[in-house]
Amino acid sequence: MLLRWLLVISSALLVAGLFLPMLTITQLIVISNEFSVISGIIELWKAGQYILFVVIGCFSVLIPLAKIGLLFKLLQADDKPHPIKMKLLRLMHAYGRWAMLDVMVVAMLIVTVKMGAIASIEIHPGLYVFGAAVLLIMLTTQSTVRLLENQQSDSNDSAQS
Repeated sequence: MLLRWLLVISSALLVAGLFLPMLTITQLIVISNEFSVISGIIELWKAGQYILFVVIGCFSVLIPLAKIGLLFKLLQADDKPHPIKMKLLRLMHAYGRWAMLDVMVVAMLIVTVKMGAIASIEIHPGLYVFGAAVLLIMLTTQSTVRLLENQQSDSNDSAQS
């Protein structure tokens, strides 16, 4: 039950983190651009940066949403985990650390721009909300894997008895 609530909270944080402003980049004091994850992805598309659009879109939006959908499905009380779902969950859990790729990209952007004299960056709550969502999804995934593995080993032990 606690895992479902964590999943609901992380889902809400993810949606908010995707749309809340993450940072404002100000160049030469007069040019100011505010970005959220979604607006940043859209700007990548408009700028013709299609590879970055796909990479950041997948790791920032699609993979976390797919993980949440799978976790909701696996945490249904009356639904026994199918071996294929378990394999997929383990795969997503193993590659879950790559979900932090977008947070690292934002951090590198901040450091790079902070070093420049012609631009400054102002951090907004969206960065923290999005980071919290990613971390909470990773924690929920890890806890779900442990729970379902324990359930499987308990059912295997009782079947052998």
